[in-house]
Amino acid sequence: MINSTDHLIFSFSLLLILAFTQHHAAISDQANAPFVGVNIGTDVSNLLPAPDLVNFLKHQKITHIRLYDANPDILRALSGTDIHVTISVPNNQLLAIGSSNATAYSWIRKNVAAFRPATRISAVSVGDEVLTTLPSAAPLLLPALLSLHAALVESNLHKDVVVSTPHSASIILNPFPPSQAFFNQTLESFVLPLLHFLSQTNSPLMLNLYPYYVFMQNKNLVPLDNTLFKTLPASKQMVDPNTLLHYTNLLDAMIDAAYFSMKNLNVSDIVVLVTETGWPSKGDSKEPYATLSNAVTFNSNLIKHVLDRSGTPLHPEITSSVYIYELFNEDLRSPPLSEAYWGLFYGNATPAYLLRVSGVGAFLASDNANQTYCVAGDGVDLKVLQAALDWACGPGRANCSEIQPGESCFQPNNVKNHASYAFDSYYQSQGKSPGSCDFKGVAMITTTDPSRGSCIFPGSRSLSNKTKQVVNITHSSNAGDNLRLRAFRSIEISAIYNILHNYLVAVFPLLLLFVL
Repeated sequence: MINSTDHLIFSFSLLLILAFTQHHAAISDQANAPFVGVNIGTDVSNLLPAPDLVNFLKHQKITHIRLYDANPDILRALSGTDIHVTISVPNNQLLAIGSSNATAYSWIRKNVAAFRPATRISAVSVGDEVLTTLPSAAPLLLPALLSLHAALVESNLHKDVVVSTPHSASIILNPFPPSQAFFNQTLESFVLPLLHFLSQTNSPLMLNLYPYYVFMQNKNLVPLDNTLFKTLPASKQMVDPNTLLHYTNLLDAMIDAAYFSMKNLNVSDIVVLVTETGWPSKGDSKEPYATLSNAVTFNSNLIKHVLDRSGTPLHPEITSSVYIYELFNEDLRSPPLSEAYWGLFYGNATPAYLLRVSGVGAFLASDNANQTYCVAGDGVDLKVLQAALDWACGPGRANCSEIQPGESCFQPNNVKNHASYAFDSYYQSQGKSPGSCDFKGVAMITTTDPSRGSCIFPGSRSLSNKTKQVVNITHSSNAGDNLRLRAFRSIEISAIYNILHNYLVAVFPLLLLFVL
């Protein structure tokens, strides 16, 4: 017979077991939750030193990054952080690794084992779009994957680090409607063994998917709003006639095209990982849709879409993680002009534009994200700068009274100083809207207050008249599951504590009666 004391102990134990189970389930769910990461290219003239870069990543709450190599300085600087990193085997190293097991083992020892577990290397991407851009190396791709995976097994890292290879979207033909998509049959002899490897090693199918390029090549067929994740009425959504699935955005259709293509090869247990996607903020005359406004809209809605965990029409239960291309504008890239303007930030960490991501958690929403100013860029053409200053103070109706002789911002008396004040005045008067800090490319957004002494810039003056808004924590009812998961552990612990406290308050007096 169980007495009251035994019953109390038994109930208390059940509560502890329940708390333990829920706690670990929450951790597991968080580990498997979809994420938004960023690609970090290095064709940047003023790239931050590795320690400063990592501090910037932490400040922006970026938790996943992808490198195009295995930069040891960055990997060392990431040590002790919670940032997950995907490192890459460049195409020019594929021959050596694909033809020599010893080279593959050496590569893993040098670039993975030497840094783990302090640095959270979670994946190795092998080559980049090899099947379509370097077809002569296609026979080496699978041997390279096998050798690198074997080296990870040898180092007992295969459960923590996956190996895959990024493909261009062009390996999939007839992508819309998605149900009719299939892999390029000329590549099938390479694709099918690769898929079997990914299935056996529980690795993702890495795809570089750019709705921007699809739209540019099919402007008469693909609506811009659909490409930018804008809300569409049912009548304007793309409908797959075979499945009757409605597609509200082009990226989901591209992802489902990959799933249907795999299904055609009897493969159904591989998840798609989008290793590159994004939108350029500036382009030449042949790229009219590469604009700040479109870049802001696409990337803001992309982040919300992923963190909402809504999946795709074919697989609503699976949300693909994505890496935005890219973190920094790579100003050293070759033409066309848009190649240098895919970044969310300039190389010196000032924002290229501001994303509208409040309400979906902390990602890219640091405390100072709304404290921005528009100033003249460095090394710009002074004639263009003077013309931009004249426009801002004239037709632009910026308040330029403070840069008149004798006023607080007149000194130093030069074009750059006066233009910075006028640009910021215009930028703030336009509500910091996309495109209001460009001035033919001679202006830039910065989070550093340009005010000095008695010269207070308009952005700083307007900020002082408001209560500072912290945007990296939100209580919106529309916040994504990613935010809820961040708070789950503390809420859960608090709830468990309250339950146990109330239970003991109710039962403990009875226990004392039995003891006494």
